Amino acid sequence: MSSPSTSATRHDPDAVPRIMLLALGALVLASLLGVIFVRFTGVGLARVPDAAPVSVREFRFEDRPDGSIVVLDASRSRVIETVAPGTNGFLRGTMRGLARERNRRGIGQETPFRMIGRADGKLTLEDPVTGRRVDLGSFGPTNAAVFAQLMRDQPPR
Repeated sequence: MSSPSTSATRHDPDAVPRIMLLALGALVLASLLGVIFVRFTGVGLARVPDAAPVSVREFRFEDRPDGSIVVLDASRSRVIETVAPGTNGFLRGTMRGLARERNRRGIGQETPFRMIGRADGKLTLEDPVTGRRVDLGSFGPTNAAVFAQLMRDQPPR
């Protein structure tokens, strides 16, 4: 009896050719190196300047024991809005992220956050202490409207 040859390799029809895997790996590596180059050198980076500010207000956000958040106009120490517990997840998440950065750096919550309304209708939320900024329009008009209502002079009814 003769036995089948074990030296012959079997070809799996579902296998991806080795050269294709190497090419895909090289493409991913080249993309990653390109991004790193642009981030560190700034070459090829397109920046769009911010529109001129038309209104600026400073706010403090305070957590309450019942889970609500009180939004205070920092210049007048006046309550602008009270966010009920379990509501307004975008505002809560945004402010939680900014507060987390302050806590990580050992900075207190005394310095107010700055909200800037721009000539092109966009809103920017800045933390003057950490230098972080959030372009609120990036999250869609519904989420930006949550912060836009804080820019009004009159508290909501």
